Amino acid sequence: MNFQRIREKLNILADAAKYDVSCASSGSDRANKDNGLGNASRMGICHSYTEDGRCISLLKVLLTNHCIYDCAYCVTRKSNDVKRAAFKIQEVVDLTINFYRRNYIEGLFLSSGIFKNPDYTMERLVAVAKKLREEENFNGYIHLKSIPGASDELMYEAGLYADRLSVNIEVPTISGLKLLAPDKKHEDFKKPMLKVKNEIIRYRSERKVIKSTPKYAPAGQSTQMIVGASGETDMDIMYSATYYYRAYQMRRVYYSGYVPVADDARLPAIGSQVPMLRENRLYQTDWLLRFYGFAVKEILNSDHPNLDMDVDPKLSWALRNLHHFPVNVNTAEKAMLARIPGIGMQSVEKILKARRFRKLNWDHLKKMGVALNRAKYFMVCDSRYWERRDLDADKIKGMILQTSSGKYRNKFSAQLSLFN
Repeated sequence: MNFQRIREKLNILADAAKYDVSCASSGSDRANKDNGLGNASRMGICHSYTEDGRCISLLKVLLTNHCIYDCAYCVTRKSNDVKRAAFKIQEVVDLTINFYRRNYIEGLFLSSGIFKNPDYTMERLVAVAKKLREEENFNGYIHLKSIPGASDELMYEAGLYADRLSVNIEVPTISGLKLLAPDKKHEDFKKPMLKVKNEIIRYRSERKVIKSTPKYAPAGQSTQMIVGASGETDMDIMYSATYYYRAYQMRRVYYSGYVPVADDARLPAIGSQVPMLRENRLYQTDWLLRFYGFAVKEILNSDHPNLDMDVDPKLSWALRNLHHFPVNVNTAEKAMLARIPGIGMQSVEKILKARRFRKLNWDHLKKMGVALNRAKYFMVCDSRYWERRDLDADKIKGMILQTSSGKYRNKFSAQLSLFN
């Protein structure tokens, strides 16, 4: 093996893979068997986050950055002047095993540019996973990117070896995709998604009857949207995400702010990178839609097509709907408690349990983890030392931002704020 050449390939193809953020390992529980290597579980160690916030390490590379397509937003577009490389199938297998044995990684995230055609590319991705499972007896986590336009047969085989499959829809709107990637069609993205969804349902049903039925893509499937490349609104993005959650039972939709990689008139100018805060706001909205009972139209609509960058989406909604407040935490239903800014779902559950035994006051709520600097404007409890109902939305917003000293506005942490 030419180690110098392998290292060069790794530098090129790992760097090209960094633009894909859809690599969480949550949901897989593939156990080690027959004295094999690795163990994919909900517990992880670094680099990529699971749904419950844990961290795992993955070898994250492209099989190749050669591509037959010329998508305007992609660093590997065929017209882009970048150094090209391609791994052999066995090289990726060897890298994965060697990195695992050195305790560098817990699994593999493998994507690829499309070379020759979708089936040829997908066949090689599947071959890597198959060799790892059957020849190396590797039981660690494997995430394969589904290639748009790949055959149902290859997608079926991929799910037998991979823990998670994902195909990136890339641009949230059909018109945006037509503008920036005219060689691609939304139907090509949806076909592998549908195949994976149907096979997951079929295998789960069969396992209820025959326990020895193998698992099929046990961590489900995910997708990724590029944000800010085609001028779409946050409303467009979230309606699209909601559709994919519902129609294809996605485990996650990821939002990746567009990073200018080429000087193209169809794209935002070089240097105009999408702010990380916009990504954060989209993830917060995604969380509200999936776990807090909100509908897209409540948070984003024709009057408010984009998210407020000053405050999180739940607080923004509350400020626009003050007629729903104040909420009495000692009597309100669960759904309404979850809509109080500063109260996350864990705190909601604590409130519901605790109020069966006594009326709750500010001290009780603070001990439960309620962010009173926000929540106090929208609720009442068994305390009366702070209650003001003479404030309008602008005054409340100003007071919250002032007490947060800019941290709430400028350094909002996605890992913590999603639960509030």
